[in-house]
Amino acid sequence: MQIVTHELIEKVIAAAQASPRLRMNHNLHPSDHSRCHRLLNAIEPASYIRPHRHLDPEKDEAFILLSGKLGIMTFDENGTVTDKVLLSHASGVVAVDIPSGIYHTAVSLESGTVFYETKAGPYLPLTSDETAAWAPQDTEAHCRDYLQQLRGLFA
Repeated sequence: MQIVTHELIEKVIAAAQASPRLRMNHNLHPSDHSRCHRLLNAIEPASYIRPHRHLDPEKDEAFILLSGKLGIMTFDENGTVTDKVLLSHASGVVAVDIPSGIYHTAVSLESGTVFYETKAGPYLPLTSDETAAWAPQDTEAHCRDYLQQLRGLFA
């Protein structure tokens, strides 16, 4: 049995804060080949996750907020935001389930944000059809401006 404690959450937060990408996973599943992926995902406010989708019909994705505040957005094929939700213990909204095939991203709105994530495995890198061509890559200079735009939707 694996137990998620406040100490483990704090350890993952510290690892995210020390990471160049400002996020860190703590896998609860045994390998990338596992059929069900379960993990803690710590993300800091300056971390950018390029909008993407999972085309495998078994890859719905669920997030359950453990600490902090997390903004979730979905998009249409052209990059227009179609829905957004703030996960926050104060608001009482703490989880979201994203169907496969839907472009989505998550933005941290508070330092120390951690969520529990689950989706079908195995891990496979995103294909070009799964990454949003209309959103900048994390290596592009203007991705910071885009991230600020996304975070601004929750101001």
